[in-house]
Amino acid sequence: MLLVCILTYAQGSSLDKVERPNNRKINFGIKAGFNSSMFLVSDFKIKDVTIDEIQNNYKLGYFGALFMRFNMKKHFIQPEVSYNISKCEITFDKLGSQHPDIEPDYASVNSTIHSIDFPVLYGYNVVKQGAYGMSVFIGPKLRYIWGKKNEITFENFDQKGMHERLYPFNLCAVVGVGVNISRIFFDFRYEQGLHNISKSVTYDNINPDGSIGVSNITFHRRDQVLSFSLGVIF
Repeated sequence: MLLVCILTYAQGSSLDKVERPNNRKINFGIKAGFNSSMFLVSDFKIKDVTIDEIQNNYKLGYFGALFMRFNMKKHFIQPEVSYNISKCEITFDKLGSQHPDIEPDYASVNSTIHSIDFPVLYGYNVVKQGAYGMSVFIGPKLRYIWGKKNEITFENFDQKGMHERLYPFNLCAVVGVGVNISRIFFDFRYEQGLHNISKSVTYDNINPDGSIGVSNITFHRRDQVLSFSLGVIF
């Protein structure tokens, strides 16, 4: 027991001697991690039929980021730039009926979205002692969706030639908590999209004369993301 106490004290003393990165006025850092996305669907109509019951199926995405931190005693401002790949699937019963005698017929929308994000965060160091630290942060995030990289598929729909266009720029709100030991840190975040990201969903419609026109589907959705990252701050 005496040996354990001595080793613990020695380890604590060595960590206390390590310079905390956020004692500096400006820091730089890199990080990478995973995200789990879901869509908050506010309006979904197919041929004037409203789809109410929608199930979100979480899928793991990933991201990498660079950031800069401006320290002001216990406060800091942290602008970032990150490349994100987020994935999500929603499913619903096309029949829209829960009657036990009717077998449900499910359709799904699978989305893989590539984006470049620009958060600007305000943070406060709740704990700042020796080599240890814990902070909370909040702020806005501007998101640019890279349309050419996205993969959005519509499975088991009655409509043919379905295609979705997304708004390229979106605004989100970010809140989270971070913990660091010396230069190693990890953070956990929750992000909420502030407006609809779906610009339009169209499909091929065969007219009575045999010609093909284009019809619209209403599909308004916002992002909701949980993410975890591990990184190094210099």
